[in-house]
Amino acid sequence: MSGWTDEADIVVVGFGAAGATAAYEAAANGADTLLLEKMPFPGGLSIASAGGIRVSHQPEKALDYLRATCGGNTPDDILQAFATGMAKAPVYLKTLADTCGAEMRVIDALGNYPYPGYDALAYAEVTALPEIDGADSYHAMSPVKNGTRLFRVLEHAAQSAGVRIETNAPVHRLVTGENGAVTGLTATIDGTARRIRARRGVILTCGGFEHAPEMQAQYFQGGPLIPGAFLGNTGDGIRMAQAVGADLWHMWHYHGPYGLKHPDPDYPFGLFLKAVPMWTPGRLDMLADLGLEGSETPQTRASTRSLAPLAWIVVDSTGNRFMDEYPPYPGDSGARPFDVFDFGTQSFPRKPAFMIFDENGRKMYPMGRVVHNDPHPRHEWSADNLTEVEMGIFQKADTLEELARLTGTPPETLRETVAAWNIACETGTDTAFNRQPDTMRPIDTPPFYAGEVQPIVINTQGGPRRNVHQQVVDPFGDPIPGLYAAGELGSIFGHVYMSGGNLTECLVGGWTAARHALGRQKAPS
Repeated sequence: MSGWTDEADIVVVGFGAAGATAAYEAAANGADTLLLEKMPFPGGLSIASAGGIRVSHQPEKALDYLRATCGGNTPDDILQAFATGMAKAPVYLKTLADTCGAEMRVIDALGNYPYPGYDALAYAEVTALPEIDGADSYHAMSPVKNGTRLFRVLEHAAQSAGVRIETNAPVHRLVTGENGAVTGLTATIDGTARRIRARRGVILTCGGFEHAPEMQAQYFQGGPLIPGAFLGNTGDGIRMAQAVGADLWHMWHYHGPYGLKHPDPDYPFGLFLKAVPMWTPGRLDMLADLGLEGSETPQTRASTRSLAPLAWIVVDSTGNRFMDEYPPYPGDSGARPFDVFDFGTQSFPRKPAFMIFDENGRKMYPMGRVVHNDPHPRHEWSADNLTEVEMGIFQKADTLEELARLTGTPPETLRETVAAWNIACETGTDTAFNRQPDTMRPIDTPPFYAGEVQPIVINTQGGPRRNVHQQVVDPFGDPIPGLYAAGELGSIFGHVYMSGGNLTECLVGGWTAARHALGRQKAPS
């Protein structure tokens, strides 16, 4: 081991769903596999998801949907392989679930948008796992839900296959040979510097850049955002891949809703608003989202003619509405309208923006919730929202004019905006933004409330570009030997997101990368 302090056939960087899958696949096929996680606890963003993997029993129709979803920004061979993986994923997951006594189901669920093939999609999800069911938490995640169960199934698979797992093990740089091939990496494990040889390859599964404001300032039009669920994704894998020549793609594309900020400046996470059902335009079928603000999967499919009531409207700094506050996929597209730049005023007029509601809305339900994979104390949302009023998350006023003064919006404009909204509720038609009638509620009973809202980033889709084998490629499309990426690190999605799609990438990308790496000739020592 000339110059190396350790070695393995496959070294996987990042212990979320993608890393667990890749490591399991490598070890189960006889490879000496080392899995490194920089945080003290595993799970990444995956463990905080709602846990449903987007699948389909009709891969040809799934391919049609993927082509539309990716908007021409992802090569067709990659989408074809992904669609094939969507058909294989349920059996793959069930095999792993059976080994640890977990229960799994597949449920039909429409695509988020009525693209071709949207009616051929489904979810595979782990619904019960006696080992952790009933626990207050698992690792740093609380409460236990389907995303937690899914991660435990994958974690169990990796452990059972003999993967060597190290936490508190940040990776710093990739090591390359004379021909540019990746031959290993440098890391710190429990405080000790290591130089680790990867005989067959390095698989990066260390997430995106949700907690990297300096990167977001370069790639997001609206600038840095507050993370919603995990602080460990700081762009490490992107920088390491760039340093050895990787091309990047989909860097602008992030997944997230709009939400609230905690008044404590040291509270590191955004506060999600109430989870509401997703819906597909043109269809009455709704998908009840019980998870991470729509970031992964609905848990049930409801056939109903009603969406959930939404107690608020959103106005910008001028006091005007600017969006449908309840779009088809709130957890994904809810953030996008906030990024508009006004060249006349040289400002982002929708930052700040405010959710406006009345006393009836305040009593309707808890307005928000917290979901994150972190030991940091969670804010426990009050049932009547009064704690949040006392904390200053919401401001309270007896009149709309007073509320306008508190928010810095023009009083006359805010009053006119609310009056127009109440007329829309009465007629059942939102001519301004076409919000669905079932979601509309008047704002007419004082006192009135306002909460400053902003985009929250759940996860990013951008990162190192990869080919059909999950090999990271350079700007000319040539693979960088020995380097792979899977999961949200360089996701295929570069137009709109497909709910559950990132979890599917974790499985399909993880097993694809491991299998291809196992077929490589061993790197020289």
